[in-house]
Amino acid sequence: MNVTVTLPTVEETHAFGRRLAKVLRAGDLLLLTGPLGAGKTALTQGIGAGLGVRGEITSPTFVIARVHRPDPARGGTVGLVHADAYRLGDAADPRAEIDDLDLDASVDDSVTVVEWGEGLVEQLVDAHLRVRIDRRDDDSRTVELEPVGGDWAHRLAGLG
Repeated sequence: MNVTVTLPTVEETHAFGRRLAKVLRAGDLLLLTGPLGAGKTALTQGIGAGLGVRGEITSPTFVIARVHRPDPARGGTVGLVHADAYRLGDAADPRAEIDDLDLDASVDDSVTVVEWGEGLVEQLVDAHLRVRIDRRDDDSRTVELEPVGGDWAHRLAGLG
């Protein structure tokens, strides 16, 4: 069962990311899709805050992937890998580019969030969460969470 929420502001997008982080655990893979400027990085910033990771969460478009270690002082116990496959769409073999990132080396002990990763990284895990973000004309965002396998549907039940 999909969960859909409307978030009127960037601040509420961050807050929803913090709420979502409470149901996340090491080994989780989230695939974020949506147009440029929809709020994928804003949601990930909230997730990072909720996980209590170190460092500022910024768009990884030009570095492709950033690793944020847990910060025990902020209550963090699980790291966050934030990747952006947007620029890989022009690669001759984007899957090979994803393989070069070696995401599978960290997927078991971190929460992995991949922007623009649909069709490229699902094979890393048996179950994942698709997150579709759309930005409306009034700057609010609609976020749809689609569980794919595993116990995602159960874990998301209280988020709607």
